[in-house]
Amino acid sequence: MSDLRKQLREDRLLRDAAKRNVLADVENVRENLSGQRIASRVLGRVGDGAVDVFELAKEQADDKRGILAALVGAILLWLAREPLFDFLGLSDPESEDEDDYNYERAEAGEG
Repeated sequence: MSDLRKQLREDRLLRDAAKRNVLADVENVRENLSGQRIASRVLGRVGDGAVDVFELAKEQADDKRGILAALVGAILLWLAREPLFDFLGLSDPESEDEDDYNYERAEAGEG
């Protein structure tokens, strides 16, 4: 009998230890799958990816400064096209289309 009781006590101890391990694992899973934890992981990975892309872009920009300068210049010219057209005495074809449309609407009495 004492052998059986000893075995029963050991089995209960093992069962309790296993139960504590399972509960600890469940708690870890809950913590890892909580919304804040997932959001921080995603943001961390996105941030790391953004840093990698920025570093790669910086390396590429160092290699191709002339192309980058031409691209920036073209964008600036596009943004400043209306004042440049006015200065040169030319008209912007896009604004002419809009003016014609407004004139036609005014003639038709559409307001």
